[in-house]
Amino acid sequence: MENLLKVRNIGISAHIDSGKTTLTERVLFYSGRTHLIKEVRGEGAVMDHMELEKERGITITSAATTVRWEDHKINIIDTPGHVDFTVEVERSLRVLDGAILVLCAVAGVQSQSITVDRQMKRYGVPRLAFINKMDRTGSNPSSVITQLGQKLGLTTVPLQLPIGAESNFQGVIDLINREAVYFDGDNGEDVRREPIPADLVDEAERARQGMLEALSLVSDRVMELLLEEQDVPLDLIHQTIREGTIAQQLCPVLIGSAYKNKGVQLLLDAVNAYLPSPLDREVFAKDIDNGMAEVPLVPDPDAPCVAMAFKLVEEPFGQVTYMRIYQGTMRKGEFYTNTRQRKRTRISRILRVHADQREDIDAASAGDIVAVMGVDCATGDTYCSEGTNYSLESIYAAEPVIDLSISPVKRADYDKLSKALNRFMREDPTFRVHVDQETSETIISGMGELHLEIYTERIKREYKVECIVGMPKVSYREAPTKAVPFDYKHRKQTGGSGQYAHVKGIMEPLPPDAPEPFEFENEVTGGRIPNEYIPSVEKGFRQSLVKGPIAGYEVIGVKMTLQDGSYHDVDSSTMAFEICARDCFREYFRKADPVLLEPIMKVEVETPVEFQGPVTGQVSSKRGVILGTEARSGFAVIQAEVPLSEMFGYSNDLRSMTQGKGTFSMEFLKYQKLPARFQEEIVKKAAEAAKATAKA
Repeated sequence: MENLLKVRNIGISAHIDSGKTTLTERVLFYSGRTHLIKEVRGEGAVMDHMELEKERGITITSAATTVRWEDHKINIIDTPGHVDFTVEVERSLRVLDGAILVLCAVAGVQSQSITVDRQMKRYGVPRLAFINKMDRTGSNPSSVITQLGQKLGLTTVPLQLPIGAESNFQGVIDLINREAVYFDGDNGEDVRREPIPADLVDEAERARQGMLEALSLVSDRVMELLLEEQDVPLDLIHQTIREGTIAQQLCPVLIGSAYKNKGVQLLLDAVNAYLPSPLDREVFAKDIDNGMAEVPLVPDPDAPCVAMAFKLVEEPFGQVTYMRIYQGTMRKGEFYTNTRQRKRTRISRILRVHADQREDIDAASAGDIVAVMGVDCATGDTYCSEGTNYSLESIYAAEPVIDLSISPVKRADYDKLSKALNRFMREDPTFRVHVDQETSETIISGMGELHLEIYTERIKREYKVECIVGMPKVSYREAPTKAVPFDYKHRKQTGGSGQYAHVKGIMEPLPPDAPEPFEFENEVTGGRIPNEYIPSVEKGFRQSLVKGPIAGYEVIGVKMTLQDGSYHDVDSSTMAFEICARDCFREYFRKADPVLLEPIMKVEVETPVEFQGPVTGQVSSKRGVILGTEARSGFAVIQAEVPLSEMFGYSNDLRSMTQGKGTFSMEFLKYQKLPARFQEEIVKKAAEAAKATAKA
């Protein structure tokens, strides 16, 4: 069995174009996993194995691999940087023990770096920071370290200083060992350690003192030695950094240039030395048989098996399910229970994965990340040995913000299209599909234009289905703005027993920070409505949320309090109360001064300084609110909040305005009231569309 102390499960995460995949390629090369360095641009990286990834030079799906460094086994997941594929990062971090946050030495902490950091904090994942691209003009590691503290609130501990900068970047100074480290050979494979150059000795000593002072904040022993002006032993330095990192009190910072093959081996040493093994992480599951009580999971290969399916990939020969095993051992040919479906499943094949290559193994134990074949499940499902009934907390999936209608050019391709959409929905919890009841159109929803563009392209390539794609539509929401009392009776008499239901209460808006979009409260006393009908009332209200009465968008921010009502001994039924609640909601929602809410995006635009004026002006003209601008070596970074409806096609506008040099990223921030003039327009369009459908 594998020694778990020497296992690391890590992810590599960052903003777009910070060099995550390039870094992963170097890791594969230095660890002996590959014998040739491949580039993202050009022939395509090993980890970007999809055709689309190679063409666009971006990572779309997270790819897993296993390497050996020194005497440690490192399972690595390379994740995408685009916010449209944020669920890939989310589900990877959910099952990892540690992470490397890659930052660009020029751009520093960018919008997606902040998102990734928030995801790491959500799952309590300790991280190392790696400042990449030290060879680029304008690289400034000290500014990036300051931003890590200011923007992410991290207590940074720089472990290295650069030797030279920009095109003159030669190597790094190891502050712990007081050595200069150079990377020789064609691909930087020969690590050479020398005394620190004389002109950098003073700066290195000051930086080392600063590092020790940062460590003294989390270690009384280091503090004592510093106060007594004694040398701090190397073992104590390593131990303090490791404990502080695992407790998330510290974030060690390393520097280098993956593209120029400098600093990667030292980063791997730091992964082994400071990131947690499966034994260092506390993981809890909920015991379904014991009232969902929390139970700790132990990474013991002999305990009952508990594993989580965190990613599904449909392949020509069946579904591949990526699993993280938290406890026990999973063996080929044995039965395991999916605790959500309450279904026994036989595991026929277990695979060790390297990007798109696989090798069969007979068993995998606690701490392993593997793939299994032929399992029918959903993302986030828990698998347990028989006799154990645990559930692991599922993966957070953000709500989609953009819709497109999609239909095949040939009617004969409908089956293939529905097969593709079902597969993508199971693989990606942020990708949704529904059929509009009025227009009978198939609507796909996702996190952004790029997200849906990639899926429509995959349908065309992988399923050979040519599609007609409608214009992007914004997912607006409907919400009430004032409280209204409701009193509604539903009566229907059609020979034999009729239908009767009566509900009274109050409909009121929820505060914007409410945890749930809908709340139902039952205040009925004295059996005015029998208890068996109350769930039907709630069900009727919930069914009304799917399509609001103003413009057919989902309703959020409503609290329905049922206070009174009446029933009939013969004519009342669960169905009558359900219909009553549905009709009541539609009638009284219109009286609550409803408004449309629109999704607001947090946008970060990076443009050369000479184009800053026109770019800022255009963002403002899109109803954008400028939050701030900052200068970064010849570039201006503009941060703003802009309605999603104004951002369609913005990438083309920005390119033409900045001679192709501007870039931007955006992510969903919040829902906000839509100005009245736009609301009237949308309501009018919805009414016209409904009329046209009725005529047809």
